[in-house]
Amino acid sequence: TISRFAFARVGAPVHSTPSVLGARVGRLRFQTEDGFPEPYLLLRARIDSRGRQWVQLRVPGRPNGRTGWVVRGALARFHIAHEHLRINRTTLLAVLYRNGTPIWRSRIGVGTPSTPTPAGHYIVRERFSIAKRGGIYGPYAFGTSAYSVLSDWPRGGVVGVHGTNAPGLIPGRPSHGCVRVPNAAILRLSRLMPVGTSVEII
Repeated sequence: TISRFAFARVGAPVHSTPSVLGARVGRLRFQTEDGFPEPYLLLRARIDSRGRQWVQLRVPGRPNGRTGWVVRGALARFHIAHEHLRINRTTLLAVLYRNGTPIWRSRIGVGTPSTPTPAGHYIVRERFSIAKRGGIYGPYAFGTSAYSVLSDWPRGGVVGVHGTNAPGLIPGRPSHGCVRVPNAAILRLSRLMPVGTSVEII
């Protein structure tokens, strides 16, 4: 019912195992593609034979689902998220939980069969209000750490959760991977879902 996340303190390498000898699978970064601070979803911790603490985290980027280990000192303080968003691609329903209790739900649109919304466990990385009304993102949008084969989100195919200018396509499978939400529902969600919220797409 809760998850933990942290931002990078230094741009340290991410290893495949909790060891400096582990293969490098990436590097911590400070910002998302849109210039927001990059949060990392934390999975577990381990202390190696030399007494160093390592933290396993999810690595945003393609392919989805990658994980890696960084030394604890590479991360800033840990935060706790009490919210969890579950997106069901079969029922076309999204539910936001807080401490295990549902506090928001909505019918949704997801990716087409050829550009599916990817299943997996992710995190809300960014959130912003859309100043120009009437656009494809509606009045509000969240960026996640999921990546689609092809997304209508700029700069890299990030899977977003956002409003819409085509409410008649919800519920349905009209997108390139993003999750579309009716505008009234996305505005309610904007008051409930913070950065760091864990995201489960099933």
